[in-house]
Amino acid sequence: MASGNTLVVFTPYANEPPASAYATLDVRNLHPCLDFDASADESAVFTGIMPRNYAGGGVTVYLHWAASSDTTDTHHCYWDVAFERIAANDLDVDADSFEAANSVDTDHCNATSGKLTITAVAFTNGSDMDSVVAGDLFRLKVTRDAVNDDMTGDAELYGIEIKET
Repeated sequence: MASGNTLVVFTPYANEPPASAYATLDVRNLHPCLDFDASADESAVFTGIMPRNYAGGGVTVYLHWAASSDTTDTHHCYWDVAFERIAANDLDVDADSFEAANSVDTDHCNATSGKLTITAVAFTNGSDMDSVVAGDLFRLKVTRDAVNDDMTGDAELYGIEIKET
């Protein structure tokens, strides 16, 4: 696989919400999205299989999102993203074991309501992404760190792309 090629794509309908503090499914002009509240940290979880053509390098997770109401382009939305490897004979699926999250402070929310922002979250290969390798089942957890950001209103997640770097 060439560097920069897309490995996995997740849409809002692929969300497997955690038992509590989860992002809620919504639509905006019939576009499905996940709403992450401004008042508390909320998460979304996605399951995938790392493609066999993944060469084993680092990856970048791209979050495609918009602010539901905030148009103050100096406001920041903070995101935490973490991998969990679910390989054969490796993980007891009765308990979560996500690797420590990589956090990113977005540049800013868009100053025009309805326009997307794309936030990149980089991971090095190995333990940074819970040692996920080609062919592994894995989960990706995306959390809005609302406690630390200053963006008002919901953050609406429209899609996720994972690319090899």
